[in-house]
Amino acid sequence: MVTVHTAPVVLPICAGPILDGAVAVEGERIAAVGPRADLQAAYPAAKGRRWPGILTPGLVNAHAHLQYTDFADLATSGLPFPRWIVTLSARRQTFDDTAWQASARRGIHLALTTGTTCLADVVTNPAVLRPTARSGLAGVSYVEAVAADDRIWSEHARATLLHALDTAPAGRAIGVSPHTLYTLGTAVYADCLAIARKRGLRLHTHLAETAEEVEYVLAGGGALARAVGRMGWEFELLGRGSGRTPAAQLDALGGLGSDVFVAHGVHVDAADRALLRARGTTVVLCVRSNAVLQAGEPPVAAYLAEGNPLAVGTDSLASSPSLDLLAELQALHTVARRQGAPSDGLARRLIEAATIGGAQAMGLDDSGALRPGARADLAAFDIDVAGAANPEFNPYAALVTTGAGRCLGTVLAGRLVHRAKVSP
Repeated sequence: MVTVHTAPVVLPICAGPILDGAVAVEGERIAAVGPRADLQAAYPAAKGRRWPGILTPGLVNAHAHLQYTDFADLATSGLPFPRWIVTLSARRQTFDDTAWQASARRGIHLALTTGTTCLADVVTNPAVLRPTARSGLAGVSYVEAVAADDRIWSEHARATLLHALDTAPAGRAIGVSPHTLYTLGTAVYADCLAIARKRGLRLHTHLAETAEEVEYVLAGGGALARAVGRMGWEFELLGRGSGRTPAAQLDALGGLGSDVFVAHGVHVDAADRALLRARGTTVVLCVRSNAVLQAGEPPVAAYLAEGNPLAVGTDSLASSPSLDLLAELQALHTVARRQGAPSDGLARRLIEAATIGGAQAMGLDDSGALRPGARADLAAFDIDVAGAANPEFNPYAALVTTGAGRCLGTVLAGRLVHRAKVSP
């Protein structure tokens, strides 16, 4: 059975907008993309589904922690990052596997109802791998290594990571997430890289999120160093530092490359950004989380001007107002313009980052764009397209500025999983 989805505006991402466009879906894959009249003629017996507004590929959230969906109160706590992460760590002890799975399922629902069909999920508790795999979401689940010095790693943490990788449920790609340079020993971090690469798995990590992280990695001091000291971890950087920025230190460990992408990248200078570009490492921007945690603003305008590969993430509800990726783009657009990014082409670049940019960061070639053979992941948005025929109409800008909260429907691998009522 073929279904032809039509809309006044179709945005393939890999090609220009199509007015009165259509996407033909056969099974779980896209069969064709083009003008509505052409596809209806090519598939005369197909089922038709008409969407108002703009039809796009499913959005790609390149940094999330679905298991923390039920920690949303922390996003309104007002805690700065060092206190927030200690509070989150303490709260974690109150959850068991059943609670983690329920929280993740609620996050999956929120993602799908806002048009996200592909997601990079950082997984601290392996129990959440199962509901995410069952959901059918595209993307990668990155099993996290965190809170381990050499002793903890050798006693149980390494075996725990390997067991999670070996027993992960089928149906979803798996990767490795060494949490940060300040929650893992240097040798432990290097071993995480080696484990992933030996297995051919991709990597995802947090990098340069806060000024405290920069201080710790550079000189071994500051608020994070004090927190590490209280935990009793024996990390190589504690009290000494590396003499390098987080980006340079990660590179020294072999932790940058095209098989790695990093979240946040807030506190980076021009040399750091050049290093990330040279290594082909994508940066995932999460500006609303950065604002909530008082971590500062990433240099969005500089990233754009200099050509760094970018993706977009929401982070978790523990530090973000929502999992709505278009709400994230609206905030990102505001930050970019405030930093001096030119408006011309900005919205399109942000939409690309939230679709094909995230897919490429995860090494996926069948998500983030509407093209024949790609997964049939679609999202429809209730956007006013009355002026679509006007050359001045910019569908990318319309999505970025008005698309948040307006997802009408989500199609996941050819299956309609969300449909909302059209607004009056």
